[in-house]
Amino acid sequence: MARVAVVTGGTRGIGEAISVALKNAGIKVAANYCGNDDRARAFSEKTGIPVFKWDVSDFDQCASGIAAVTAQLGPVDILVNNAGITRDATMRKMARKGWDEVLDTNLGGCFNMAKAVWDGMLERGFGRVVNIGSINGQAGQYGQVNYAAAKSGIHGFTKALAQEGAAKGVTVNAIAPGYIDTDMVAAVPPNVLEKIVARIPVGRLGHASEIARGVLFLVADDAGFITGSTLSINGGQHMY
Repeated sequence: MARVAVVTGGTRGIGEAISVALKNAGIKVAANYCGNDDRARAFSEKTGIPVFKWDVSDFDQCASGIAAVTAQLGPVDILVNNAGITRDATMRKMARKGWDEVLDTNLGGCFNMAKAVWDGMLERGFGRVVNIGSINGQAGQYGQVNYAAAKSGIHGFTKALAQEGAAKGVTVNAIAPGYIDTDMVAAVPPNVLEKIVARIPVGRLGHASEIARGVLFLVADDAGFITGSTLSINGGQHMY
C-alpha cells in the first residue's frame, strides 16, 4: 500500500518540488497551503495532487486538516514541514507582530503538525518527519532575527523529537537549504543577489528539485537508521 505524505506549503517553490517528487516516487501526497486559492487550484490541476487549505500556525486547523487528509487518503506516514514566511526587519524596526508571525508559522507550525500525526505514527510503528530549516538558521542573517531564530529552533526541535520516535520506527530529520531559485529569492534586488551568489562555492543558486531529492532520501522506508540529522544543501556556502 502506498505511503501517505503531507507537505505543508506544498503548492509552490520548494514545497511544490517536494510534492511532485514524492508523487513521482509512488507516494500519495496531500499538499497543504494557506493563502493563494488560484495558485493552489492551478497546482492541483497540473499535478493531480489534492490540496488542503489550513494555517499551520493554528493548532486546531492542523488537527482538522490532518483529519481531512486521513479521511481522503489514509493515515499519514510522512510529514514534511516546509511552510514558512518572512517578515524581515532589523531589530530597531521589527515589531512584536513580525516576530510572532514568523515564530508561530515557521516553528510553531512544526509543533502543530507533528502533534497532529505523532500518535498515529507511533502506534503504526512507522513515520518520517522532515523539517525544512535554513542556512540562515545555522549561520544567521542580518535583518532576520525572527526568521533565523525560528529556523534555528527547527534544528533543535528535530534533534529532540527524534529521540522520542527512534525506538518506534519514527525518524525525524531536517534539511537546511541554502539560497534556492524560488520566488522568494527572485524578489531579492539583483545587486544583492549577485553578492549572495558570489559567496556560494558552486557558483549558482540551488534548485528546488535538489531539496526534494534530499527529502526523498530521508523519507525512504530503508532510511530508518537516519534520525536527528540535519542535511545541509547549500552549495558549500556554510559547512559545519
